[in-house]
Parts: sequence; C-alpha cells; structure tokens
Amino acid sequence: MRQFITIAANALMELVRQPVFLLLMTSSALFIIFLAAPFYFAFGDEPKLVKNSTLAVALLAGLFGAVLAASASLAREIRSGTALAVLSKPVGRAQFLTAKYLGVIAALSLLCYVNLLAILLASRMAFDAYGSTDRFAIAVFAAGVVLAYLLGGFSNFFLRRPFVSDAVFALLLTTTLAFIVINSFDKDLKPQAFAAGVDWRLVPAGVLLLFAVWVIAAIALAASTRLDTVPTLVVCSAFFLVGIMSDYLFGRPAAQGSWWAAVLYALTPNWQIFWLADALETGKTTFHWDYVLKSFAYAAAYVGAALALAVALFEDRELS
Repeated sequence: MRQFITIAANALMELVRQPVFLLLMTSSALFIIFLAAPFYFAFGDEPKLVKNSTLAVALLAGLFGAVLAASASLAREIRSGTALAVLSKPVGRAQFLTAKYLGVIAALSLLCYVNLLAILLASRMAFDAYGSTDRFAIAVFAAGVVLAYLLGGFSNFFLRRPFVSDAVFALLLTTTLAFIVINSFDKDLKPQAFAAGVDWRLVPAGVLLLFAVWVIAAIALAASTRLDTVPTLVVCSAFFLVGIMSDYLFGRPAAQGSWWAAVLYALTPNWQIFWLADALETGKTTFHWDYVLKSFAYAAAYVGAALALAVALFEDRELS
C-alpha cells in the first residue's frame, strides 16, 4: 500500500510540474471568464450560450489534459526506461498502472476544479443585451492568476522550489479567494448576498464533466501502454467523436433489435450521459444527485473495463 501511494503521489507531482499543465489550467480558466465578457446579441439567450460554451471548454480542456497526462505519466516513462526501473522492485504491473491512473485523475481533478470556479463565475457574469460586462470580476480573477504566478516565481527564486508546481497549487488558492471576493460584491462594488446570480446547477453539471474526464483518462492510459502522445490523442478523439454520436449511430439500430449495434453501443462511451448543459434551460430547474450517482456508477464501470484492458496490454509489453 505504501508503494502504491508513493507511485500515485509521484505521478501527481510529475504532472503538476509539467509547464503544459499549468498553461492548460491557466488558459482554459481565463478563456472561460472571457466567454462571459463580450456582447453576443443572442436575443435573450446570452446566459444559455455562455453556460454551454464554458462547459464545452472545460470538457475539451479535460480531453487534452487527460491525453497529455497519460502520455507524460506512462508512455514517456516506458520510453525513457523509468517504468522498467520501478517494476524491477516488488511492484506488480497492475499495481503500477492503477497507481499511475490515480495520480492522473488527481491532477485532472485539480484542473476541473479551477475550471468549475471559472464556470460558476461566468454564470454570474453573463448578461443580456441590456447588461454590461462585469469588469470587476474580470479584474479580480486576472489578479488572482497573476498573484499565483508571482507566488510561484517567489518560491522559485528565494526558496529554490519548482516554479510550475508551486504556481499550480497557488492558482488553486488564489482562484478560490478570487471566487469568494467576487461573489461578495456586485459589479458596482456594492456588498451583496454571497454568490448572488451564480447558477449553482452548474455544480452537478461540472461533476458529471469530471466523470467524463476520468473515463477519457482511462482510455488514454490504455492507449499509452502501446502508443505515443499523438496516436493516443487520435484514439481518444475518435472515442470522443463516436461517443457523442453513439445514440444516433448505435442507439437507434440497437433499439430495433440489431445485435451488432447493441454490442457497439455498450462498448462505446456515451458522452451524452455526462452532458446535461441543455437541460439547464429546458424547464428542468434542478438536478437530482441520484442521477449523478448513477452516472458515477456508469463511469466507474467503464473506467474499470478500460483499466482491465490497459493491464492486459501492459502485461506483455516489452519495457527493455
């Protein structure tokens, strides 16, 4: 158990030390905030457009993050010989792969947390044709990002600590503080009830996206046992695109009794289960957490199947 925790913790720290991880976390959060700033003139559907767009950005950031994390955590270690050095110890391949996966999803959960804070802020900042841009929220959130980078630079210069990992953890703190400060005042800097205007229904929607990212990470890890970064991205993109259309491609023929469609429908991850942005504006004003639990069970089953395939592919992989 100690070795398992050590491998998972090392995988987490290795990922948060990647400059591309910090860049992805920062750029996705800032872009989500930016989406709530322009005038859209969408005939009253501006808040809906902002919510759908921000959730889509978070999902795509999770897709790229999962591929990059899986490749950095496994494919690169296989190529460099680090995996062989670890497995020469009394560590089984299944234990090694599972620990790597836990480290990957821990890092991706940090990414999704920052993006979820940005999504909630964007829901508060969204306005129609008669509103105006929330410059106060933009300034405070941008200041939080800049402060995180300054803290990372300070620890690197004076304490000789890694800049990227310290900046990532500082970003978790500063964006949380920015979220609290922004939701304590309105756009005119007048005190208000905390989080007035925030659409809290986006929290379970964001949790469902987190489950989707976990599934993508399992697929990416399975692909990384045999492929490098670019082929892994192609495989995950194919699963993502086919999974979005699985109801149309396989669901309808399966409902008509086609056995091959039923098999493919079961094997293909159905991303529509985790995408409920449209339900926010179609009269369903609340999400029931029992649906989130059912979605978690679906994600856990698919992750278990993907990890079982990853272990099978990794067992006979030549590491020397």
